[in-house]
Amino acid sequence: MFALVDCNNFYASCERVFRPDLNGRPVVVLSNNDGCVIARSNEAKALGIPMGAAAFKYRAIFEKHGVHVFSSNYALYGDMSGRVMRLLAGFTPDVEIYSIDEAFLKLNPLRKDEYPALGRAIRRRVTRATGIPVSVGLAPTKALAKVANKIAKKFSDRTGSVYVIDSEAKRLKALQWLKVEDVWGIGRNHARRLRERGAYTAYDFTRLPDAWVRTTMTVTGLRLKRDLQGVPTLMLEEMKPKQNIATTRSFDSDYTDYAQLHERVATFAASCAEKLRRQKSHCNALMVFIHTNGHRKEQPQYSRNTLVKLPYPTHSSMELVRFATIGLRRIFREGYRYKKAGVIAMDITPVSATQTGLFENSDPRHEKLMNAVDRILKEFGPEKIKVGSQDPQRTWKMRQERLSPRYTTRLSDILEINV
Repeated sequence: MFALVDCNNFYASCERVFRPDLNGRPVVVLSNNDGCVIARSNEAKALGIPMGAAAFKYRAIFEKHGVHVFSSNYALYGDMSGRVMRLLAGFTPDVEIYSIDEAFLKLNPLRKDEYPALGRAIRRRVTRATGIPVSVGLAPTKALAKVANKIAKKFSDRTGSVYVIDSEAKRLKALQWLKVEDVWGIGRNHARRLRERGAYTAYDFTRLPDAWVRTTMTVTGLRLKRDLQGVPTLMLEEMKPKQNIATTRSFDSDYTDYAQLHERVATFAASCAEKLRRQKSHCNALMVFIHTNGHRKEQPQYSRNTLVKLPYPTHSSMELVRFATIGLRRIFREGYRYKKAGVIAMDITPVSATQTGLFENSDPRHEKLMNAVDRILKEFGPEKIKVGSQDPQRTWKMRQERLSPRYTTRLSDILEINV
C-alpha cells in the first residue's frame, strides 16, 4: 500500500503557523522579486485569484478584500518541509520526497480497516507537531494514491482529508471522476491527444490499447496506465543526482550594460558549480540565456540562449565562469533592457565516472582549491569567497518587500512570548 501525503497550500500554511490571526483570511505568497502569485490559501482561491497572477495587476483586489501578501520565505519553507518529512519517516523507512510539500510512503501490509486510521494518524501527527495541514491518499499504487489524495483534498468536508482506495469499486469510481488532464504525469500535449482519441477521464485512459499508449506516450505512459489499473508498476525512487542544475534570476531593475550582465552570469555559473560539487558531479555543457521584460510591450524585445559544449567535464567555479562568459558574449546585444538571465549546467556526469581526455582536461589544481573554498563557505557562510568576475561588494538580494521573519532558522527572528 502507498500513501501520498501532500501539505495543503504549503507556503501559505507556513506563514499561518506563526500568524494564527491569518486563519480564515485570504493569504497569497509571491515569487522571486514579488512578481507572481505562487501559493494561495483557500480563501484567496475563492476570490478568483489565479495561480501565476501578476501581483501588480491584482494589487487593487488585494487591497479591496484584505488579502495578506507575503514574499517567498524559502528559508522558512525549506525548514518546515524538513520537519514534515522527518515526521513522515517515523511511520515507515520507505519515503520518497517528491517535492517540497509532497512525499510518497510505502506502507507495511495492514488489515483493510486499519488504513483509514493510519491516514488519520499521519495527518494528526504532522498537523500537531508542525501546524501544517496535510491531505493523505492511500491506495495500492503510487498513481492511485495521487488520485486518492485529490479526492481527500477536494472533498475534505466528507473525507476528513484522508481517503483510501481499497476496492475495485472505489478505483473505478475515482477514475471515472478524474479528468484525463488532471492525471499525474499527463501533460497538456498528451491530454490533447487522449481527448482526440476519445479518452476524457482517467478511466477512459486505462481502457486504451497498450500498443497505442506505448507508441503515443512511450513506456512511461504504459507504466502509468498499469499503475492506474491497480497493478503496482511505479516504485519509490531513490534520491538521484539532478540531471540539470539551473541558477536563474529576474533582476531588481533593467540592465543595459554588458558589465552588469557579465557579473550576474558569472555569479550564476559559480552557483551552479557549487551545486555540482555538492552532489559530486561534473557538467559537460552550459546553457546561458538572457531576455528582456516581456511585460513591457512598449520596449524592444530580445530573448536568446546558447549552448556551450565544454571541452572537458568540470565543476570548477573558475572554469564554468569562463565558459559561461563565452556564451554570454555570443548572445549579448546592445540597445536592450535586460530583465532576466540564467545559467543551466547540463549533461551531468558523476565525478567517479570522469574520463581523462587526450588533449584537454580540467586544471587538476582546481580540485584542491574548490574543496578548500567549499569548506570555508560551509564554515563562514555563502559568498565569503568569490571568483574574480563577481563583484566582491555585492550580495544577491531579491526584491522581498513583504518578507516574513525566518522564525525557525534565525535566532533574532524567533517568536517572543510574554507570560
